[in-house]
Amino acid sequence: MAVNIPGIIAIVIFYLAILSIGVWAARRGASKEADGAPRSERVMLAGRDFGVFVGIMTMTATWVGGGYINGTAEVIFDPLQGFIWCQAPFGYSIGLVLGGLFFAKKMRSEGYVTMLDPFQQRYGERMGGLLFIPALLADVCWCGAILAALGATLSVVLGLNFTLSVIISAAIAVFYTLLGGLYSVVYTDVLQLFCIFVGLWISIPFALTNTLVSNIGNTTLTRLLYTPVNASVYNRTFNETETTGWYGTWDMKYTGVWIDFAMLLMCGGIPWQCYFQRVLSSKSPARAQWLSIAAGLGCVIMSIPSILIGAIGASTDWPKTAYGKDPAVEGQASLILPLVLQYLTPTWVSFFGLGAVSAAVMSSADSSVLASSSLFARNVYKLIFRQKATETELVWVIRLSLFVVGTMATALALTVKSIYGLFLLCGDLVFVILFPQLVCVVHLKFTNTYGSLCGYIVGMVLRICGGESLLSIDPVIKYPYYDETEELQLFPFRAFAMLCSFLTIVVVSILLKLLFEGEKIPMKYDVADCFRSEAEQRRPDHPRDTEVVLLPLGHRSEIVLSERTEEPRRRSSIPCEHPPLLREECV
Repeated sequence: MAVNIPGIIAIVIFYLAILSIGVWAARRGASKEADGAPRSERVMLAGRDFGVFVGIMTMTATWVGGGYINGTAEVIFDPLQGFIWCQAPFGYSIGLVLGGLFFAKKMRSEGYVTMLDPFQQRYGERMGGLLFIPALLADVCWCGAILAALGATLSVVLGLNFTLSVIISAAIAVFYTLLGGLYSVVYTDVLQLFCIFVGLWISIPFALTNTLVSNIGNTTLTRLLYTPVNASVYNRTFNETETTGWYGTWDMKYTGVWIDFAMLLMCGGIPWQCYFQRVLSSKSPARAQWLSIAAGLGCVIMSIPSILIGAIGASTDWPKTAYGKDPAVEGQASLILPLVLQYLTPTWVSFFGLGAVSAAVMSSADSSVLASSSLFARNVYKLIFRQKATETELVWVIRLSLFVVGTMATALALTVKSIYGLFLLCGDLVFVILFPQLVCVVHLKFTNTYGSLCGYIVGMVLRICGGESLLSIDPVIKYPYYDETEELQLFPFRAFAMLCSFLTIVVVSILLKLLFEGEKIPMKYDVADCFRSEAEQRRPDHPRDTEVVLLPLGHRSEIVLSERTEEPRRRSSIPCEHPPLLREECV
């Protein structure tokens, strides 16, 4: 394929715009002094001083990026799925609303710096470090999906090498994030959403009126050659059969699968550091709550152009276009958005559309990289290994982590092919493991380290044993209604694993609390120190500090002996005739 010179110029212009905004934001952040905030927290939370408009835009950009817009168009276009199976836009939107209602205000009011702070305060530093693992894997998968979408766009539209496109894009995103931290991430988010909105909406009227595109409300006739023989989510055999168009077909057989993905996207979209980084950087708890709810509406609005482009792709007679073949048959459904922009719109329109979308995709990779780097620097490096680390040291750890995480995401983008598969896999990890943990640590104060650890193990085992086709993991546990022919779990096993993890946390926490406090298990076996310290303080022979208070009261003196406890000081029942004039405490 010949190199598309106008397209390259567009990409360069928009890349420079994103890079310029990132560098400008870094300088702006450096010139602002947060009141008493440590330097590392300024990198992670940008001083907690963003306004309403910027806050809504960056909260919306938590999910609206490369994987979001490309993946949505892919599923709408794919004859195996269609609109019925396009759950991500609505699932993540509902997740933002639920996050605002039940988590954002509570987390912000406690003044946490990262999502893992409450876990380490309640369950200990090491348990928090263990919870860092699924958070890291999820961020790497999400960033890999974004970079894969970008590489696919540049390779198809511009004729550039896929590997080179991904590496250059990742390097630019990591570079300006190194300079400005969350300041750069947030302000490039604003430009990112503007680029997506304008670039896609400019392209849609031209694509709709292309002579090779039929009415998107009647797509059946144009899809005769591109229909699967069996309506299976994973079946890739095609034949000349009739189809229902881009809106898909409902099959009761797959109801459990649909419910599983819906739960995964709604609840699995909450426990992400990139989301809580925005929540915790808000000026107040109330604002954090309302920004999250408003972002949920923004996600739905931003998905409309991608849905329309997917429908346009499904209504196009592709063999008659300059592309010359059907992307669905060729296994290139994931490229439908850049293909529509390239082959169904005029050159100048695709110039803006492709340039804006590509730059927007690249800019959304930065938040995932910064999220994992922040978690590692604060919750792993500082709290577990280097409690006395200086602020300068932590900033350099964040910068090194940015490079490492960016490299991991780039490697993943170059090796895994399905953008939408990565998109779903991201939420899978946090849904099964982190979501029940987050519910417990925020709302159930009686849970403890033992319950958290057991719930972690149960959720992980049940999920992995269910298998994963994207990673070529065969199922060890075949849940009810398992389809031997398609090798597909029809039972909502992800939601089942999440519920089992949640119940395990609750039951084990209550059980061990009763056993330890009832002295059924000796306190010496409380290795996590969940109950031992509290029990020792309640012992009658436990040494306590005693203070002597001398209160001159006119012609009488009173000596008050009291024990130092967290409760108010106990005083003598003798009434005081005069208010104390002098008080000296000897401990």
